Amino acid sequence: MVVISDIIVQGVQMLLVLLLAPLLTGYVRKIKARLVRRQGASVFQPYRDLLRLMRKEVVLADNASWLFRVTPYITFAAIWVAAALVPTFATGLLFNWTADLIAIVALLGSARFFLALAGMDVGTSFGGIGSSREVMIAALAEPAMLLIVFCLALVAGSTQLSTVSHLLASSYVGLRVSLGMALVALFMVAIAENARIPVDNPATHLELTMVHEAMILEYSGRHLAMIELGAFLKLLLYVSLIACVFFPWQIALYGSGALSYTIGAGAYVVKLALAGFLLALFETATAKMRVFRVPQFLGAAFMLGLLGTLLLFVSRSF
Repeated sequence: MVVISDIIVQGVQMLLVLLLAPLLTGYVRKIKARLVRRQGASVFQPYRDLLRLMRKEVVLADNASWLFRVTPYITFAAIWVAAALVPTFATGLLFNWTADLIAIVALLGSARFFLALAGMDVGTSFGGIGSSREVMIAALAEPAMLLIVFCLALVAGSTQLSTVSHLLASSYVGLRVSLGMALVALFMVAIAENARIPVDNPATHLELTMVHEAMILEYSGRHLAMIELGAFLKLLLYVSLIACVFFPWQIALYGSGALSYTIGAGAYVVKLALAGFLLALFETATAKMRVFRVPQFLGAAFMLGLLGTLLLFVSRSF
């Protein structure tokens, strides 16, 4: 009976992230439109876009290989699994033993690896440009992300997300300079990894500025729908990661009952709404930076992660 209950809770977690991911993207777009005094599309527009793409025929280039065909499914599966491992409304779920920060970084890196290969597969200039820029950003973002992981691991003594979340929710940790640096660095990495302003602008298709959109320009139909849904899940993953690690309030403990799970789910939705509003406000107030300034942006995230880690080596009270 306990095993069945664990499977049900883990299944709810996987369905929750899948259903909420397009809604979060639609919500951010709606808030951005309202902030610049436009009506904007409905918050449910991403669901309609996905359904429209699923109904369309897939158009493939003559020289597209098997890699180009399977990449949308591989990237979607890797990102969905990574998103489902982050505690949202409860900790200690069935797959908790795999919910390791390093494993999540590895899953996201695998998805990016296949997407960059697929961008170059058909041999178009746009795909090559997008893949090279994506790999350049990844080469800077992943070391910064690993330093953030080390910083959190030094504080919590573990890279398991449930352990980190449980410890940071207690009064044992308190406010620390190193955690503040890790939070800012994680936000900067999340901006770069999700192709958001100021690193990239997913709403435009300009040759000089495209990164993620250039890689997927040759995709259509259900393949494009899978990639778009993966991008929605990736944004949700980073928001959930920030909420789980730095704002772990009201996350239910393992086996605490249906009422605690319901409260945890409600608190999670409130955190998503607040994070979406802050993201839209930040993007509205910020201009898109030129591509050659992205290394400076991610270099700052790397230095913040490094300083936070070094401070913890100097003294655990930091």
